[in-house]
Amino acid sequence: MKLTVLSNGSLRVEGENIELVDAQGQPYGLGGRERISICRCGLSKQKPFCDGSHKGHFEHDATAFDLPAPKPAV
Repeated sequence: MKLTVLSNGSLRVEGENIELVDAQGQPYGLGGRERISICRCGLSKQKPFCDGSHKGHFEHDATAFDLPAPKPAV
């Protein structure tokens, strides 16, 4: 599976056998899709899926960076 953060847009998920579940663990019916887009702007009327509502209302330059190492557990 590959997750891509798109500039000014959604999170694109690509791969075989994608499983997306809700907070109760129930799967969304994806109809066999091998590519879906997840909303990250909050404007979609089909959350959690992107419906393109972000266009012109959401800006983020998706540029990769490294996170610092996690703090050791105490």
